[in-house]
Amino acid sequence: MYAVIVTGGKQYKVSEGDTIFIEKLDVEEGASVTFDQVLMAGEGENVTVGAPTIDGATVEAKVVKNGKAKKIYVFKMKRKKNYRRKKGHRQPYTKVEITKINA
Repeated sequence: MYAVIVTGGKQYKVSEGDTIFIEKLDVEEGASVTFDQVLMAGEGENVTVGAPTIDGATVEAKVVKNGKAKKIYVFKMKRKKNYRRKKGHRQPYTKVEITKINA
């Protein structure tokens, strides 16, 4: 069984037992989260597609960890003008484990 869910403006294809990194949620570690925006759910030939979402379908997950990704550097430069700017960024994330798909 798999489902396509929407969270944080992105779509994820998930199955039971999957661990995914999503945009940061304001939830503590160990808590459970329910995603109710399910676009598609199915198994093999049995596929249900929503218009735009499936009514009553939910995906339950458990929050494993909240953290920040590795640092990336943004470097701006204009040659011959002595203009250089270096900036770092760490994107916050929430790591969740999918426990149940209710379709």
